[in-house]
Amino acid sequence: MPELPDIIAYQEALDERITGHVLEKIRIRTPFLLRSVEPPVADAEGRRVAGVERIGKRIAIRLDGDLRLVIHLMIAGRLHWRPRDAKIGSKVSLAAFDFDTGSLTLTEAGTKRRASLFVAAGPGALAEFDRGGLEVFGATLEQFAGRLTAGNHTLKRALTDPRAFDGIGNAYSDEILHAARLSPLRLTRQLTAAEIERLHAATKSVLLGWIDRLRLERRGEFPEKVTAFRPEMAVHGRFGQPCPVCGRPVQRIRYADNETNYCARCQTEGRLLADRGLSRLLKQDWPRSLDDLD
Repeated sequence: MPELPDIIAYQEALDERITGHVLEKIRIRTPFLLRSVEPPVADAEGRRVAGVERIGKRIAIRLDGDLRLVIHLMIAGRLHWRPRDAKIGSKVSLAAFDFDTGSLTLTEAGTKRRASLFVAAGPGALAEFDRGGLEVFGATLEQFAGRLTAGNHTLKRALTDPRAFDGIGNAYSDEILHAARLSPLRLTRQLTAAEIERLHAATKSVLLGWIDRLRLERRGEFPEKVTAFRPEMAVHGRFGQPCPVCGRPVQRIRYADNETNYCARCQTEGRLLADRGLSRLLKQDWPRSLDDLD
């Protein structure tokens, strides 16, 4: 799922291309994409774009007349900038938004259709999309600590909870926890003041670092390679590869459709965290530490 740095890259690229321009037509190929009825989507056509906003992991195109198109890409949704009136005939194409400057197309890989489009009107229309997560860039250490310890959850769960923190998902939470040298399964209320301060700094530095990296990477072009797996990442998606800090192999915990990646040497004092499926299968043969793997 595109997370905060990726959504900001989309937001900035769209702002450069459509703000001040007219949305001429909306073409929806998959009816399940549109999740709202009132106001009708046709009401957005012919309006000028007043700006592009971010609401957590959602993108909102603000139109004249206080109307907004709210797009949630979910896991496999992606945006593309194409020449005006681009065709949307492929199976992965869900919709196109035609402007006088070009066409914004929305695609979604796979067979599950989870991406969504809402049409929202009025000054308070965006409230239903705001999950209440803390915006970490403007948050003080005290605010960050308060939100982190509001419940006693694992750090992985706390960072990725949209009601706790804004825009952080599976990929960047792995990177943040590696930078902070903290276990993803550490409970939030067990953290010392020094560890919370370290996590606060790591959260901001990792997210800001990736925002800057993605800006440099696109160099004014539209971001077409939005992915949760990047070779420059320290641990996420790098199971079995060497940690860039200590050189030991990156480990993982699998659960449902996701996995958490971490470095046992840097984050868990050499302990291997139990994988729910594999550790149950191996039982006493499950390795407990990095030394057991050697």
